[in-house]
Formats: sequence, C-alpha cells, structure tokens
Amino acid sequence: MAAARRGSGSATKKTAIPQLSWRQPQPAPVVLVSGPEEVCAERATASIRAQLKEADPSLEVTDIRADDYAAGTLLAVTSPSLFGEPRLVRVTGVEKCSDAFLAEALAYVASPQDGATLVLRHTGSSVRGKKLLDAIRQGQGDGAEIACPAIKYDRDREAFAAGEFQHAGRRIAPRALHALTQAFSGDLTELAAACQQLIQDVAGDITEQVVDRYYGGRVESSAFEVADAAIAGHHGEALITLRHALDAGADPVPLVAAFAMKLRTMARVAGQRGSSRQIAQELKMTDWQVDRARRDLQSGWSERSLGLAIQAVARADGEVKGASRDPVFALERMLTVVATRAPFGVR
Repeated sequence: MAAARRGSGSATKKTAIPQLSWRQPQPAPVVLVSGPEEVCAERATASIRAQLKEADPSLEVTDIRADDYAAGTLLAVTSPSLFGEPRLVRVTGVEKCSDAFLAEALAYVASPQDGATLVLRHTGSSVRGKKLLDAIRQGQGDGAEIACPAIKYDRDREAFAAGEFQHAGRRIAPRALHALTQAFSGDLTELAAACQQLIQDVAGDITEQVVDRYYGGRVESSAFEVADAAIAGHHGEALITLRHALDAGADPVPLVAAFAMKLRTMARVAGQRGSSRQIAQELKMTDWQVDRARRDLQSGWSERSLGLAIQAVARADGEVKGASRDPVFALERMLTVVATRAPFGVR
C-alpha cells in the first residue's frame, strides 16, 4: 500500500484509505471500485485477480450480485476452507444492493476474514449502499479505493489512449493518437480494444500511417478528413473527399458533427491570449487541440466567416436529420460555405 496515492475526486474526499489508480491497483482485504467507467473498473478487477493468482495459483474466485443476494453467502464464501486457499470475492451491483447484503457487508468490512480479498463494484449511479461506502472510506476493514470516473471529453479520451501505450512501453505519434481517438469517439471499449490491437500487432512506434491503415475506413475518421480539407480552404479537395466518404457508406450526420466540433473548438480558441498550455487548461482541452485550432484559424478565417460557417453547419445539421429531402446537397452547401468563407453562391 505504500505506493497508494490519494485521489482528488469529490467521491473520495474525506477518506482515510489509500486511493489507487485503476492502472496500478493493489489487493487489500476490502477494495472499493467506484465510478461509472466500466472499462477501467474491469481492468482494475482483472489486475487484482491476476496479482492474487500469481501469488498463489490455488486462489478461489467467487462472484456475487449484491442486488440478488442470498443471506449468509458473503460469510460462506470468505471463510477459510479446509486447505486454507486464498479467496477472491467479486461483488457487482453494490449501487442497487439488497438490505440483506448491505447489513452483512457492513458487518464484514468491520472485521474481514484473513486470506480473503473482497472487491466491491459501485458505479455511483445511486446513493444506495452509501452507508457501506462511507464505512470503507473511513478506514474500516483495511480497505483501498480505486476510482473509475467517467471518460467523456476528448481530452480525457486522449489521455486514456496515451496511457494504454505508455503502460505497454510503446510510443505513439501525437497525430496518430488524435486519429485513433477520433476514429473511436463513441465507445471507450472499442477504443481500448483498438489500442490493444495496435500494441499486439505493430512492432515499433505507432504512426499516423499505421492508424490510417488499420482504422482509416471508419466513418468518423473520413469525416474529419473532409472537415480538415474544407477548414483549410481546399474546396475542390474537400468535395472529392466528401464524395469518396459518401461512396464508402459514410453517414451524413457524423460528417456534419465533425465540422461542428472543429468549428466550435476554433470559436472557443479565437481571441484567446496566452500559451497553448494555459488556454488548454482554461478550456479543458489538450495542448495540441489548441495548437491545431490556432493553425486552422490562420487559414483565412475571420469573425464574420467563422460565424457564417457555424450557421451553415447548424442548418445542415437539421437538414441531414430529416429537414431536407437531399442531405447530400445540404452537405455540399455547408462544405462550400466553410471552404470558401462566403455565403453559399457568393465567391
């Protein structure tokens, strides 16, 4: 436990137990895995099992559901067996636990069984079980907490993916990291799987070309290629890239969303003063996002043209979602406004 560190999240304030990173969990008599991010929680729990199994291959593993609990189960599965094998008990659904489980778990954490590791999974989606969480965090039962907060912002997703490669001792180029996270912007589980596939399949550094070879066909990646060309003012190239994306089966909705995300970032960065790091911290972005927005703004953008582009994207968003019979025309009109920095039909 010496390597444990305290967390800063609101869920773990006023705690008397070590706060562990989900990437570096350690076994303890009682381990609370808290927070909504299932990918991180699964990683932490699997790591604890692997560590215990390595220490003693005879480890007994039992899974319990706290919301479908039979009285007396917890004591039965944590009690020493005839041969004294170590026990790992994994409990899910603590946020919706039954009264029977809550009562027995409170009694257990006050006096854990020797040789047993109890892992309690609470997603934080309700206050159910709060009395148990408070007891653990106050230091009963020689416990530890592993926080798994939601990963929902681009900055957090990039940090997650970067951590995957760093943890594996591998290097990934910044633009490759960006392309990878954008290609899997909707599902952290898929992003984690993609990172692991690249780590296992590719020797050497992960480059943008490698990511494009593996995942360049995803709709999100094509969408950002179209948006990049248009925002750079390359009208012809953007139209050709758009048509290729549509021919490959790209959905108009995420294409518009890519434009919207990049233009919103540009609008937030426009007029900001200070270093990229200062602006990134203030706006909750990554440094490279600020640098990229600044580069984009230098390609002929003004306050007026940025406003026109944002209006065109808002109009296209409604049209591709059903307000127009011709979503392709809506896309091309939006792209033209963005690429030419002028109202549609005016050059």
